[in-house]
Amino acid sequence: MSRFYVTTPIYYVNDAPHIGTAYTTLIGDAVCRWHRLLGDDVFYLTGTDEHGLKVQQSAEALGLDPRTMADRTSERFKQAWRQLDIANDDFIRTTEPRHYRAVAKMLTAIRDHGDIELGTYEGPYCIACEAYYTEAELIDGNCPIHLRPVEQLKEENYFFLLSRYQQPLLDWYEAHPDALQPEGKRREVISFIRQGLRDISISRTSLTWGVPIPWDERHVTYVWFEALMNYLTAIGYGDDHDRFVQWWPAVHHLMGKEIIRFHCVWWPAMLMSAGIEPPAHVLVHGWLLVGGEKMSKTRANQIAPADLVADFGVDGLRYYMLRDNAFGPDGDFSYEGMVARYNADLANNLGNLLSRVATVVGSKCGGVGPAPQHDSPLATVAADAYDATAAAWARFAPNDALDATWRLIRETNAYLETNEPWKAEPGPGVDAVMGDALEALRIVAVLASPAVPAACSEVWRRIGLPGSPADQRVPEAATWGGYPGDLPVEKGAPLFPRKAG
Repeated sequence: MSRFYVTTPIYYVNDAPHIGTAYTTLIGDAVCRWHRLLGDDVFYLTGTDEHGLKVQQSAEALGLDPRTMADRTSERFKQAWRQLDIANDDFIRTTEPRHYRAVAKMLTAIRDHGDIELGTYEGPYCIACEAYYTEAELIDGNCPIHLRPVEQLKEENYFFLLSRYQQPLLDWYEAHPDALQPEGKRREVISFIRQGLRDISISRTSLTWGVPIPWDERHVTYVWFEALMNYLTAIGYGDDHDRFVQWWPAVHHLMGKEIIRFHCVWWPAMLMSAGIEPPAHVLVHGWLLVGGEKMSKTRANQIAPADLVADFGVDGLRYYMLRDNAFGPDGDFSYEGMVARYNADLANNLGNLLSRVATVVGSKCGGVGPAPQHDSPLATVAADAYDATAAAWARFAPNDALDATWRLIRETNAYLETNEPWKAEPGPGVDAVMGDALEALRIVAVLASPAVPAACSEVWRRIGLPGSPADQRVPEAATWGGYPGDLPVEKGAPLFPRKAG
């Protein structure tokens, strides 16, 4: 059994969940569901980032203490992920005692290696990013991400000597060409490293909302520096060494492109300093844009997942987010595009296939599903669909995986159109065609279950199968011939009712 560890970024608690954060979380959930079908030992981590100046100021603006605001917003993220049927194995909060212990252990290891020194920082800082910038990186004096004014900070800080890791990082990426994907982002990171690395401030004395520096409690740890350590905390670092070494470094970090520097420059260097292997895989995706702009609280263009669930259902939202946006480049959300995708793929293809099969089995086969033909023309289609689907999930390409699965749906609908079993007299010919269609539905229910788990469970139930698709193991469960026949097939309400444009 292979271990498969996936993380999302941990989300700031100064803001509410939106479809941008949902996008990353859904990708991780779907890929993990696929690996559970493979029989892997899966650990899926998400959570909330709860310290820092941004959180402290947001809490003060609401008349709250930071912990109260963190408790409230963290719960909103938990509720949002439950609503979207996210099957995470852990939800970490950086205010938990286990995280404080892990941070203290790693900071001490880095200091013992001689890579932390006391100094003074002075320069531009974006509170929204919780990040330092150089003057050259600013756009008209503004943060390049949020396009808002930065603040000039000057205070005594501890520094991590990142500059020592320029060559070790370049050597690491040369020796591990697949560690950072896609390739364009890998080139971007290597170019940044080659320009020269500056030491980075890792503590603050101007606020108290953070993890104390273990050897100097006048300082709290810079939020990004300690937040990255959550990926170790959750698998036992600082508490359970045996568990930690079982899961690390074979991790898959998922993230948006705006935090690539923290994860692909700082994080591997921090790990090297602490005597820990860098992460095996970092996968970077683009932004989910609305009207061509990145979603942000300041631009008031955020869309809550709950608003779309009300219109399209949980699986309708899950399918659109995974199918319409290729992993890697920026995507653009539109309500009209969501309606079109929902109607075309879910209502007209999958939903219509299930409905027509159940109707014909009811009228021509006495409501009992026949077994498929061993030499069905759909058998080759199903085998090809599995191969393409599996390859796409393996490379974190849910849109390609779903396109491959939907080819089997489209071919099965075309097979029914060609044979027109609804016009034929009951008998072996109709039984053969309907058995093939039921077997295709069975395989589709398995292959599509990482994306639309509730709908696939309903397909499974209506065609008379016990258990659920999530209980199956591929590739065996996707092999042609698994539908046994002689099972009751149930007609029901439309699986995905059509939406008005």
